[in-house]
Amino acid sequence: MSLAHDLALTPHPATPCDVVRAIEVQVRRGADGTLSLQYTLEGDVSRLRLPPPRPARRADRLWQHTCFEAFIAKVPGSAYIELNFSPSGEWAGYAFDAYRSGMAVAEDIEAPKIGVTRGDGSLSVQVSVSLACLRGGAAARIALAAVVESSSGSLSYWAIEHPTGKPDFHHARGFALQV
Repeated sequence: MSLAHDLALTPHPATPCDVVRAIEVQVRRGADGTLSLQYTLEGDVSRLRLPPPRPARRADRLWQHTCFEAFIAKVPGSAYIELNFSPSGEWAGYAFDAYRSGMAVAEDIEAPKIGVTRGDGSLSVQVSVSLACLRGGAAARIALAAVVESSSGSLSYWAIEHPTGKPDFHHARGFALQV
């Protein structure tokens, strides 16, 4: 059994971005624990600061520049993982015991497969990653997000749902997709 969702991300009200018209995410979850994500950004890609292609590998601090993110929490529980996918092909995975606490590199995540397609008016990042926490049909809550860096260096934060105040992808309210 697999589940599929198509979702739109919205910018946080405090970080508007006139360069991006829309960001949509297609989510597919396989019964084998595979999570497939396709992030599609539409806008003036020439006005974005995008990293050059690099070898697929783990890298830290990807969220400081244009990157696409997924946060997955098993239900019930407060533990979750954070996954970052850069248009460079680099990725990161972190495990948290609870809201922003107990952070550690998630060693049990297999390297995701990442594909990137750049066009004049769009950027698409396709990801496939196998996650033990999703195997066997375990219920989960997912937060999807993106950090977009304009050519001027300003950052815009996009998500399914934003808590009040400053952008915070780790906030429980952001885990809006139930799968």
